[in-house]
Amino acid sequence: MTPDGRTPDRRPTSDDIQRLFLGLPPRYTRREIASTAGIPQELAERIWRALGFATLADDAVAFTDADLQALQRIRMILDAGLLDEVTLIRMTRALGRTTARLAQWQTEIMIGALLDQAPTDADLARVLRAAELLLPDFELTLVHVWRAQLAASASRQLALTENGDRTTLAVGFADLVSFTRVSRDLDELALADLVEGFEARASDVVAQHGGRLVKTLGDEVLFTATEAETAARMTLDLVDALGQGDPGVRIGLAYGPVLPVMGDVFGTTVNLAARLTAIARPGSVVADSALAESVTGLAGIEVVKIRRRPARGLGLVQPYVLRRGSA
Repeated sequence: MTPDGRTPDRRPTSDDIQRLFLGLPPRYTRREIASTAGIPQELAERIWRALGFATLADDAVAFTDADLQALQRIRMILDAGLLDEVTLIRMTRALGRTTARLAQWQTEIMIGALLDQAPTDADLARVLRAAELLLPDFELTLVHVWRAQLAASASRQLALTENGDRTTLAVGFADLVSFTRVSRDLDELALADLVEGFEARASDVVAQHGGRLVKTLGDEVLFTATEAETAARMTLDLVDALGQGDPGVRIGLAYGPVLPVMGDVFGTTVNLAARLTAIARPGSVVADSALAESVTGLAGIEVVKIRRRPARGLGLVQPYVLRRGSA
């Protein structure tokens, strides 16, 4: 028998998975847990929905003592006036969406690494045993990385405040050229390798320059930087890292005010960067006037003015091509 009561090499059940990751068995219905925690049931249900969990039947025993402790901590935060309900729900939704994607991603990686296409019961049991061994270290690492990311995010916000404008950023899109055509010639595994490799290399370059990878969209990544020079040098390195062949990459870059919302960025600057990406040729970086003016004359960056182009929803825009110049 394993420490959690499973028979080795038996096909894991949903109960096995629940015991491994959640530990304590469920004890409360949704009405009972809200009442015990001293939180209105309507608020408790809003919290579960914000976390991404379905609303259960009134008589479903589905909540553990750990769930109760989480709700009690939330009640203390509200009672102390540290957060209001609106802010609390927004923070909860951010937590739910981020951890749901993280959990899905990690599960896919583990299954892909440890299982064949036709796994046996013993194979499935082996994955669960590996998860059991890795879970404590993963949990500690997750908290450490989260704290480090909080520090980095707060430092970026502080830098923007010191510059006198919290919303001025360089925004860029890196797009795989002819992705639809290329994807038709690849099987599912090769396509997944292409997308994951593209995202991994882009993420590495953005992180190396101290930028932020806002999101990935399969064949496209959206990133930001607080300084125009940082963004320019980052994009030139992205072109080198992502290649100029088939499918190749093209990048659009704009500098100006943005609206940050739930980790994403919106506004005309973002739209302009997207339109400039469509203008760019494979293996090139196209920037707007504001960014081009900010980096003109800097060592190692050449700025080339090209003809004005119409950009959907923005009228005529003046694009510039960024190239590597003499140091």
